[in-house]
Amino acid sequence: MREAMFIKKNVEKWTRYQREKAGSPDETAERFATLIDDLSYAKTYYPRSKVTRWINGLAAGIYQDIYRNKKEKFSRVFDFWKYELPMTFRKYHRIFLFTALIFSLFVLIGVWASFSNPEFVRGVLGNNYVAMTEDNIAKGDPFGVYKDENPFSMFVRIAFNNIKVAFYTFIGGFTLGFITLRILWSNGIMLGSFQYLFFSHGLGMKSILVIWVHGTIEISSIVIAGAAGFILASGMLFPGTYTRLESFKRGAKDAAKVLLCLIPFFIAASFLESYVTHLMSQTYDKENNPGLPVWASILILTGSLFLIVWYFIIWPIRLQKRGGMVKKEGIVQRLHNDNG
Repeated sequence: MREAMFIKKNVEKWTRYQREKAGSPDETAERFATLIDDLSYAKTYYPRSKVTRWINGLAAGIYQDIYRNKKEKFSRVFDFWKYELPMTFRKYHRIFLFTALIFSLFVLIGVWASFSNPEFVRGVLGNNYVAMTEDNIAKGDPFGVYKDENPFSMFVRIAFNNIKVAFYTFIGGFTLGFITLRILWSNGIMLGSFQYLFFSHGLGMKSILVIWVHGTIEISSIVIAGAAGFILASGMLFPGTYTRLESFKRGAKDAAKVLLCLIPFFIAASFLESYVTHLMSQTYDKENNPGLPVWASILILTGSLFLIVWYFIIWPIRLQKRGGMVKKEGIVQRLHNDNG
């Protein structure tokens, strides 16, 4: 068909599409399909014609109008947390394992150094803090440090500090992971020394029942933040089949997702520390029994550990086995056997 005949046959329709809005979504879809057909024909036979550009503009206008006004389903939020984040994390389980092992090594170094040299604890935690803790232990109030502040103020301060530490750990990935490693080192050494301080005074198990009520989620989240930093670094160091820039972009996007998912975990840990641990320290009696029953402490501690292990390890593996995947655009493909 000659171009003039093609235009004569369709110009009235195109003009109407340009001037009049569609009366319904079905009509919009029909117009879009018609324009795509016309555009395909025009590009084949009149690729440099003005009419081809005109049709392309009409089709692009409808496309933009559709997606500009499209509202995301609320279920998209649940899909993000239920499928996309776990499957993103699944890709980096090896990095997470490396981070967990290296952090555990740093904790053991802190314990060993404190055992070998008692003054090491003071060098890490500070003379004032160690003196205050030992004074509290002597008075039968070993966890007094947790009860001196208003719970809400404590909650805000701890949540902000933990999120800040996680952000710095993530940003450390831009230094090829060196700052991330340094933050993990300082926190691991500090944790080892801190825990040794209580064990050396015969309060090891009691400190676990009190401190790890919030520490389980808090420390796990710091390790995961370290994994996010190493994900960012690995994108720069190990591009694989991608260009280094493309690999960096992908690593940065995935690392940011991991960091994002930690915010509610840090908030939960801060709540537990500010209210539950705070309550336990307030009601600690002279026989060194925390006010919260032992079974309740164990329940919170094991529940927190199960949450971390399930969401970041078990559930991603199950999703992978059931055929879940994350597309390049970050859109979740619903599992084909979701009900099975």
